[in-house]
Amino acid sequence: MASDADEPLPPPMRPAAAARPKRHVLLTMHHSPDAPLAPNAQKVLLELKGVSSAASRAPLDLVAVIDVSGSMEGDKLESVKKALLFVIHKLTDQDRISIVKFDHEATRLCPLLPVTEASRARLEGLVGDLKTRGSTDIRAGLQTGLDVVANRKITAGRAASIMLMSDGRQIEDGDPRQFEPGNVAVHTYGFGADHDHDVMTAIAERSLDGVYNSVPDSDNPKELAVAFAPILGGLTTIVAQDMELTVTAIQGEATIKKVDAGTYRLRTSSDISSSVTISFGNLYSAEVRKVMVELALSDRTASQSYRASVAEVQYRFAFQGQEVTSRPQRIIIYRRRRASADPANAPLPVQTEVARLEHVASIKEAVAKADGGKLEDARNTLRAALEALRRIVDPVVDMLRRELRKLLELFETEETYRNQGRSAALSSISSHGRQRGGPDKDTLIFGTPRMITNLEQAKQRDDMPVPSADQDAQLELEERPGWLQDVLPVALRLLAAVLSLLAFSIIASARTSGWDGEYYGRYEPYRYAVAVNVIVCFYSIAQVFVRIRRSVSPQLRSTSCYRVTLFLDQVLAYLLMSASSAAASSNHLWVSRFGEDPFHAKITAAVWFSFLAFLALSANALISTANLFSRI
Repeated sequence: MASDADEPLPPPMRPAAAARPKRHVLLTMHHSPDAPLAPNAQKVLLELKGVSSAASRAPLDLVAVIDVSGSMEGDKLESVKKALLFVIHKLTDQDRISIVKFDHEATRLCPLLPVTEASRARLEGLVGDLKTRGSTDIRAGLQTGLDVVANRKITAGRAASIMLMSDGRQIEDGDPRQFEPGNVAVHTYGFGADHDHDVMTAIAERSLDGVYNSVPDSDNPKELAVAFAPILGGLTTIVAQDMELTVTAIQGEATIKKVDAGTYRLRTSSDISSSVTISFGNLYSAEVRKVMVELALSDRTASQSYRASVAEVQYRFAFQGQEVTSRPQRIIIYRRRRASADPANAPLPVQTEVARLEHVASIKEAVAKADGGKLEDARNTLRAALEALRRIVDPVVDMLRRELRKLLELFETEETYRNQGRSAALSSISSHGRQRGGPDKDTLIFGTPRMITNLEQAKQRDDMPVPSADQDAQLELEERPGWLQDVLPVALRLLAAVLSLLAFSIIASARTSGWDGEYYGRYEPYRYAVAVNVIVCFYSIAQVFVRIRRSVSPQLRSTSCYRVTLFLDQVLAYLLMSASSAAASSNHLWVSRFGEDPFHAKITAAVWFSFLAFLALSANALISTANLFSRI
C-alpha cells in the first residue's frame, strides 16, 4: 500500500546539541589475562554500551499495528486502547506515529503524524473510535505497517519501529510466523491469556531487534502502561542505529569456535572460524549488548612466553545520518607455559555471562518439558538452575534468581502454567535473546535508567500527568552531572586515598633506630596510624571503582550497598581520627620533653595529612547517609 505524504515536522523546541557520535558507544573486553602455550579454549566477553545521554537521541517513527478482529472484542481491545494512549502521551513533537488497524484487511488510519498538542487530540479520537469486526490477517496488518515505514518522505537520522498489538490468532490464509519484516524492529504485544505465544514470539524474533511481550489481563491502565514502559523507554532513547560488531581471529594465533549473541543475526565469512559479524539494530542510551566469543588458541609449546594478539574487534553504527566506524581493538592474551586454562579462573563478568546463558537454556528446557506434559520435571529443571547460581555473587545473578523464583510460582500447576507461566517464560526467553528490558516489572534484568523511570511513572496515581520523552530528557539534563551522587564522592574518595597514602608513607620513611628497639612503646601510636592509613587508602581506592561501576550501571545502586558503605565510612573515620589523635598527642609529649627534630617534624606533617583524610572520609559518610535515606 502506498503511503500518503507524511505531515511535516514542527521546528524543534530547542536547538539540537552538536552530535559527537564517536562517544555514543563504548566497547569493553573481558577475558583471562593469560593462557597456556598448549592448545586451549578461551572465552572472551565483549560488551557494547550506549554511553551517550538520552537527550541526544534519534527521533522516532513509530507504527502501531492494531488487531481489531472479532477475537479482540471486549476487554482485549479496551486494553489496547488504554495502552496506546500511554504510548501517545510519551512521544514528543519530534517523534511521529501512524496507526494501522487490521481484521481480514488492513487500513492505515493516519500517516506519520508528529505528536504535537494539536495532533494528540486527533490521535486520541482515532484510538477511541476503534471497533472490532471480521476475521484476522496479521500478515496484512504487518505489511501495511512496513509500507508506511518504506514510504516515509523524511528518513535522515530517524529510527523506525513497529508495535504489533494482537492476540496472535491468525484466521486468514498465510502463516504470520513466516513474515519477513526486513531490517525493521517489530515489538509484539500479546493481549489476553489465550493469545498465541508462538506466533507473537516468532514475529518479534524474525525482525531485526524486536522483543515479544505478554500483556496481563487487566482493566487497570497502570498495569497496561507498565507492560509498555520498558520498550517505550528504549525507543525514545536510541543513540546508535544499525549497530554491528565484527570479530576477526588473527591467523595462526586463534580460530573462532563459537559466538553467542542471543537471537541477533550473525554473518560469517566463508570460513566461520576466521570472522563473524553481529547485527544489533538500534542501541538505547545506557543499554548493553554482550557477545560471548569462544576462541581456540593455537599450539605454541615450542615458543617462549609472549604477548599474543589473538583476535581483532571493530564496531560500526549510524547516528543522525553519520556513519561511524571504530578503530580495530586487539584482544591480547599473555601465553606462558604455567598458565591455567581452568574456566573457574575467568573474570567475574565472563562467569556471570556464562551463568546467564546456561540460565536461558534451562528456561527453554523447562518450557519444552512443560509443553510435553512433564510439569514436575520442568520445575526440577528450574530448581537445578536456581541451585547452579548459588556460587556466583553478582547483582545480575540476583535478578536471575528472582526470575527463576517467579517462574517456579507460575509453573506450580497446569492451569497457572497455561494461563501465565508459558507466556512469562517465552517473554523471558525473548528478553534474554535480545538483552533488552525484562520479563516483568519486578525483574528488569536489562533495564536502562529511562526504562526504570518509565516504570515508576506508570505506577503513579491516575491524577499524575504522564511526562513526555522530552520532559524526561530535560529532567535528566537538570540532574547532571550528578554532583552529589557521582562526581563529588569519587573526588573525595580519591582525595582520602592520596592523603592517607602520604600520611603512612611519611611515617614509614621517618623510622629511627629506636623504632624496633628499646623505645618500642613510644612508637606504638605511630604504628597504629600507619596501619589505619594503609587500610583507609586501599578502602578508598576500592570505593572509587565501586562508585564508577554504580554510575555506569544505575541498577546496581542497591540499599544494602549503601548501608555497608555507610557503616565502613563511619568505622574507618573513627579509627582514622583516633589514630591521628594518638600520634599527635605522643608527638607533642615527646617534643615538649626533648625538643624538635626531623623525625617529629615528619610526624607532624603526617598527622595533618591523616587529619585531612579523616575530613574527606567524614564528608563521604555524610553523602552515604544522604544516598541511603534517599532510597529508604
